[in-house]
Amino acid sequence: MPPGPAIPVPPEDAVDRRGASRREVLRVERGEASMDHDWLADEVPVQVSVNGQAFAVMMATPMDLEDFAWGFAASEGLLAEGAQIDDIHVREHFEGITLDIVADASARAQGERPMPGRSGCGICGSRLLEDVVRQPEPVKGGPIIDDGAIERALGMLRERQPMNIVSGAVHAAAWANEQGEISLVREDVGRHNALDKLTGAMARMSVDVSRGFAVVTSRASYEMVTKSAFARIAILVAISAPTALAVQLAKSCEVTLVGFARPGRHVVYSGGQRVRRTQLRSR
Repeated sequence: MPPGPAIPVPPEDAVDRRGASRREVLRVERGEASMDHDWLADEVPVQVSVNGQAFAVMMATPMDLEDFAWGFAASEGLLAEGAQIDDIHVREHFEGITLDIVADASARAQGERPMPGRSGCGICGSRLLEDVVRQPEPVKGGPIIDDGAIERALGMLRERQPMNIVSGAVHAAAWANEQGEISLVREDVGRHNALDKLTGAMARMSVDVSRGFAVVTSRASYEMVTKSAFARIAILVAISAPTALAVQLAKSCEVTLVGFARPGRHVVYSGGQRVRRTQLRSR
């Protein structure tokens, strides 16, 4: 596949370097070594609590943490149905950051099975099988998009990842409308965290999830499908491959799953009725 167009590098003073740290490095090029500096993506422990009750510790990039708290609480079922988030307290400590979700009095924190030390891998710290593979309710309705919308979203996303332009080490999750125009992007070192940040931001902004689709710069694991389904996102587009379990789960919860989304091509693994002009050929 021929390489896509080069990503324009913004001027030095225009680069947003939040979420990155500058470090001295030894750079070797064509056999010659020189001291230089590089920008590295930040990754810190983030503890998520509900009304003071600790639930999980995630390794995350310390940006858009309020969005992350909203998305994580929803995708992990931390609050009882109908419970409202009143506030989120973000506190920095020497060891990391705490996010305490303050919910209303009717909230029931699902803290009976806390996940100590959980990281972005998806199942680390889960104690029971039922915590690992969860079955969301089927996602009904949703938009119908065409191949051009996927192409347009991919093109726009290339230029809307400031942290990745700086560090080259983070994932992005983006929201695009039915025409493929991206309106919202969140980045993180963890692909799951990026998606939680996106869905959290969408919830806080009251974005209509029936009028667009999500695009992620990662593989489509089962948990990416799970988080999308819990957010009632009908279409998930990933630039890399899905896993077999992700496809199985997408079919069972009626999520349209598109993988290997690259300029000029993509593969629809489930829910093809939501993507126009997709040619499915039997081999």
